[in-house]
Amino acid sequence: MKNLLFFCVCSLLATATLAQSPANFNGLDMNLGNLYRMSNAKTRSISPENFTGEPGKGGAATLEQGNARNAARDLGQGWKVNPFVLIEPGQTFTLGEITGPGAIQHIWMTPTGNWRYSILRFYWDDEKEPSVEVPVGDFFGMGWGEYAHLNSLPVTVNPGSAFNCYWTMPFRKKCRITMENIGAERMSLYYQVDYTLTDVPADAAYLHAQFRRNNPTKGSLFTLIDGIKGKGHYVGTYMAWGVNNNGWWGEGEIKFFMDGDSKFPTIAGTGTEDYFCGSYNFENKKTHQYQEFSTAYTGLHQVIRPDGLYTTQQRFGLYRWHIMDPIRFEKELKITIQDLGWRSEGRYLPQQSDISAVVYWYQAEPHASFPKLPAKNDLEVN
Repeated sequence: MKNLLFFCVCSLLATATLAQSPANFNGLDMNLGNLYRMSNAKTRSISPENFTGEPGKGGAATLEQGNARNAARDLGQGWKVNPFVLIEPGQTFTLGEITGPGAIQHIWMTPTGNWRYSILRFYWDDEKEPSVEVPVGDFFGMGWGEYAHLNSLPVTVNPGSAFNCYWTMPFRKKCRITMENIGAERMSLYYQVDYTLTDVPADAAYLHAQFRRNNPTKGSLFTLIDGIKGKGHYVGTYMAWGVNNNGWWGEGEIKFFMDGDSKFPTIAGTGTEDYFCGSYNFENKKTHQYQEFSTAYTGLHQVIRPDGLYTTQQRFGLYRWHIMDPIRFEKELKITIQDLGWRSEGRYLPQQSDISAVVYWYQAEPHASFPKLPAKNDLEVN
């Protein structure tokens, strides 16, 4: 009996030791609850000071190679010689190309110029078409082209124009990130991509993000996404909503059509501010003004108010992250939102608003082809 008890105790200790072994924790899904755990994952980072992320290769640019050669001329190699890149009009610059398996865990950047004219793309493994194709401002919740503080779990935007995202982006073979400058002026870009090289679980899906805009909406209905094919889960919405009439603008319902839904969806919201986890027009009852807010999962982080001169329309930036409540689909997904306000006699007003959106989801590859991005003039904020 003693021998049996001793064997059971030893087995439990061995199991506990194995469970805590670095070989069994891949360094993903980080949170305060597992921050103490050891892992064999390898930390790497790509920036203009280390384009490849290789160990021991950071800050090695010479004065002849660096964009900041003039500022560093008295100090030389190793002293902030090449902290940014220049992207010429019409040029597509590869920010990084990583051989996996691994996952991006954080991205920081601060682009100059028109944020609608800088197109960010991500390609996973051997893809010919991107899984992420979005104007850089909209990807980080800045669709109106000006700074607004955003403080959420997966996306933060800090003074003066510091874009950060913490979406986990796994890849198995390769990851390629590019930025295209479709503007007429050269842009500069400081950036850093922090990632880990580690084992990726078999059930890990790939991050996707797509941009759409209607200016104005047609039939008072805006389609956020259509044509998603495959299995996955929807994780977030960012909307830049410009209002072209007076009064409250957010009566429209968001609808999620999935896996064979036709006329009616599986999920139907009760109003725009309700979907973004607000209520009663986002109104501060003391000031009788829109009340901006920015929380872990949702926010009305930007309100652009008419100034009596050239800024004539109300504009809003909103986000809703489905982190604790991802919307899972088996075969397909389509999302629409109604563009509704109020008219006389308590009747809904079908509106013609200027609406842009970025939607974020994870799915297994391959994904359906994206529609072509709007032309430059149709991207412009005006």
